[in-house]
Amino acid sequence: MSIYDVSTKIFSNVSPDEIIYDLCIYRMGPNRTKKIILDVRQQPLADNYETQKHKTENTEDALSVIYMMEVMLYSKKMLSTERLFSTPFTWMYTLQEFSTGRSWSSVKRENPCYFITTGTTHPASERSNVKTIKISRPERGFIAKEYSPESPLDPFAKKEIEKAIQERFLQQSHPAQGDTSLCGPAAFFYCLQHDRPDVYAQAARDLWQFGKTKIGELEIIPGDGCRHPSGTFHDENGPRIYGIDWMMLAGLRDSENVVLSYDSVSSPVAGITMWNTLTLWFEKAGYELIFSNVGATQVGIEGINKLNEYARKGYKVVTLINDGLLERGSSALTIPTHWIVWDGAITEDSRGSIQLQLFSWGNVYEQIKKPADIYFFLNRFFGGMVFKPLK
Repeated sequence: MSIYDVSTKIFSNVSPDEIIYDLCIYRMGPNRTKKIILDVRQQPLADNYETQKHKTENTEDALSVIYMMEVMLYSKKMLSTERLFSTPFTWMYTLQEFSTGRSWSSVKRENPCYFITTGTTHPASERSNVKTIKISRPERGFIAKEYSPESPLDPFAKKEIEKAIQERFLQQSHPAQGDTSLCGPAAFFYCLQHDRPDVYAQAARDLWQFGKTKIGELEIIPGDGCRHPSGTFHDENGPRIYGIDWMMLAGLRDSENVVLSYDSVSSPVAGITMWNTLTLWFEKAGYELIFSNVGATQVGIEGINKLNEYARKGYKVVTLINDGLLERGSSALTIPTHWIVWDGAITEDSRGSIQLQLFSWGNVYEQIKKPADIYFFLNRFFGGMVFKPLK
């Protein structure tokens, strides 16, 4: 158990004597209950606009654990205080960043800010009273080439993204790759959504607003082509891929591609993820790899039994298959093509048919083709990785 001294920084052109703040630091688990390690109210700022150094509650969490920081600013009046934001400013940092004074950004707008104009007004009778004020707002992170921000089909419209974030936060829907081959990023974000819904939601908001985010040590900084994708996001059946999933799944994959750019809804090749890359994403986000037997060849009964042991204990089991193993899959080959996440252990019914509750293509249910015996399964199964659930 450890106690840490934590602080952050405010950016403002107002005297720090006129500003006070609330500071709350917490994390959430799958049940979305807050574990709060600091909650202070209406505290004074230091002369350099830094908050005071506050002591956290005792915690046994590792320094790599991600915490959410909420800041509310108030303007201090003679007899009252005025709340400056409608909602708290929110950002996320690891416990290590908090404890080493790195819980603020060198980019001004990525911090709690409060600025006021300093011009002087004059009576209307004075002819020189006309002033021109230019107010600018940075462009949002993602804009599709075929859909302007005014389009009713804009996949990145704020209200649509916020609606999707809320659904994902409440586990009412899951990452869905649509027509793309972004099953690797979908598997990663499905695990993150379940373990840390607060981190998932904040990462989505960061990407929408800034076009980038950081989850632990995992930096997601998609290129300009990915942030301004071409191609149609809709067909006669509805969305080909949702805006939130393009931002997160394609954004993550594009951040790793040094040769191919994921800049179009119809870019299937650029989305294929190798197991070493997928493992690295999990580890940078704070997951601990416990076991791996994934590869280009089938692992056999022994390999399946080993993964089953971990699944029964509640670990994250992410495996590589040929998509022809699933009801929706159409491949007639026996080569690795698709990532899935187990939602339990493999079982075999009295007729020898394999059953597995799993996540794939945005859904969680028993998706193995029926009837599929163990031999059909083995020929399309290439092992997987096991991770501890993320705190």
